Amino acid sequence: MDSVTPEANGTVLNRQGVAQIVAELDALIEKPIYSVSREALEEYETEFFEKGCPKSKAMIDEAMEVIPGGVQHNLAFNHPFPLVFTKAEGAKLYDLDGHEYLDFLQAGGPTVLGSNPESVRNKVIDLLNTCGPSTGLFHEYEEKLARLVSELVPSVDMFRALGSGTEGCMVAIRVARLATGHKHVLKMGGAYHGWSDQLAYGLRVPGSKFTQANGVPLNVFAQTDEFFPGDLDDLERKLKRKKLIGGTAAILLEPLGPESGTRPLSREFLEGAAELARKYGALLIFDEVVSAFRISPGGCQKHYGITPDLTVFGKVIAGGYPGAGGLGGKKEYMQYLAAGIQSGSKVKKALVGGTMAATPISSVAGYYTLKEIAETGACEHANNMGDLLTDGLRDLIKRKNLPFVAFNQGSVCHLETVGTMHHAIDWSKPWTIPSVIKETSVRKDEMEHMGAAYMAEGLVTLAGSRLYTSAAYTPELVDDALARFERVFDKVVQL
Repeated sequence: MDSVTPEANGTVLNRQGVAQIVAELDALIEKPIYSVSREALEEYETEFFEKGCPKSKAMIDEAMEVIPGGVQHNLAFNHPFPLVFTKAEGAKLYDLDGHEYLDFLQAGGPTVLGSNPESVRNKVIDLLNTCGPSTGLFHEYEEKLARLVSELVPSVDMFRALGSGTEGCMVAIRVARLATGHKHVLKMGGAYHGWSDQLAYGLRVPGSKFTQANGVPLNVFAQTDEFFPGDLDDLERKLKRKKLIGGTAAILLEPLGPESGTRPLSREFLEGAAELARKYGALLIFDEVVSAFRISPGGCQKHYGITPDLTVFGKVIAGGYPGAGGLGGKKEYMQYLAAGIQSGSKVKKALVGGTMAATPISSVAGYYTLKEIAETGACEHANNMGDLLTDGLRDLIKRKNLPFVAFNQGSVCHLETVGTMHHAIDWSKPWTIPSVIKETSVRKDEMEHMGAAYMAEGLVTLAGSRLYTSAAYTPELVDDALARFERVFDKVVQL
């Protein structure tokens, strides 16, 4: 069985079982594409976007002149053009043209309490009235935040704040190489661990290797490799191979599965990966940028009872405020990071910088956000709302006789209509690669078209396929969302 034991908060990840979810996704990519009809898409584009959002359209047209692509962040793009949002509150978003939306993007996942909670905002305002956002010097809440993270997350004896999850992954790799004396990094195929040179490998689609790393010299990847998600045999084959040429310093993975669980992992796989890390002298690194303080206050590792050697954190560390990332781990490994007073340890220290990490504003916002998450049962409530939303979507899919797949890992919900990232590239069969690339490109377009339809119905999603619930959601709001999804599903046809 690949189901998991619920933690004390009652959450069960991958409730349908990993094998069942993967089987449903396997079946989805073998079927014809179903998407919003061309007539309905044209109507959404014309009536909602062109006619209904003229202020957003005008601003994006102006932004195109000074911002590459018109947006500063990939999450902001949507078909046919990005909308300009002016207000975020709880489970709602509001745009420049006055439309109200249900927010299932949640800033990419970190706003577990909901957007801009007053309780945290008031603490930030107090800070701004006294200290200001940044001094470049130590602030008392740096210690308070680090201590709280260490109390909540099992693997964390010590915590180092950084500017982003990307930086957290970069630093984790440096620490792993110093701690083990090994060279190579094995990351899970399809997973995103930020945009640093050496980790821009095997992105989105397992087997993609260097194909999406434009601007990065290929020799950068001499010590980076990927393994197939959920495949312990493939992981061990790669570990054996690397043992002969410098050894593996780190096994890096998202415990939910690549792309926040888009291809979910079983508990048994995570236990096996931990065992293999010990066997081959590698550090096990959990990228919990999305899952920490969302699946549970202690992250996936607390839920599963599997303690990695290092844990990477992202935006939630600052409660959604800027200066949002970090690395935590056992003291024996965190000694390879230092600034200021030296502990007496003679080990070499990893090069790490970031004067805008752990600023007073990010430390205060992060401390009070994580404290409220832990004290109020926010994760449990958000997870329950994720269950409710997913069950409703699965019921809709069944009633409408659509091939779509809906599943969730607590408050991280997936609505796969085309299964773009469930494809894989097999380099042992090079003649199949062009067809896989073409198919994923077509399916990505349809994923964006579905996302546009959701947006026009007042549903903000991540790329039309991922949804985050928060503690601000209620059963009534979920029912409202399901009614909106049904309006889109009624316009879906086989292409």
